[in-house]
Amino acid sequence: MPETPAKSPGHREHPEHRVVESRVAGRMTVELGGTCLADSRDVVRLEEDGHPARFYFPRDDVQMQFLKPSSTTTTCPFKGRASYFSLRTEGAKADDAVWSYEEPYAEHVGLTGRLAFDESTSEALLIRSLP
Repeated sequence: MPETPAKSPGHREHPEHRVVESRVAGRMTVELGGTCLADSRDVVRLEEDGHPARFYFPRDDVQMQFLKPSSTTTTCPFKGRASYFSLRTEGAKADDAVWSYEEPYAEHVGLTGRLAFDESTSEALLIRSLP
């Protein structure tokens, strides 16, 4: 049976580039300055060559009132177009700290409706694994 060709430009041009999604066992949380932003048992870990592992939380498990849409967008040749959000709580803020692939390429449809947080945007932003 012939192999189905990859749909994303990145996977077509660089088939050796690894982008792997897996479910996280257990619970994970995200906090900014002591305020809980996300709490979930349904997190997807994404490992991509050349990048740190990222954790994607379902939108339903994120306190969206702390996220403000940003005008920033980026395009990944493997995953698609990302839209960004800035975080604001009473005690802290982090610009462009969260992103989402609302319409990812077919290989990464599992990221649809999920949000990733970038800890490097603020020392007050913490992503934790819990039992």
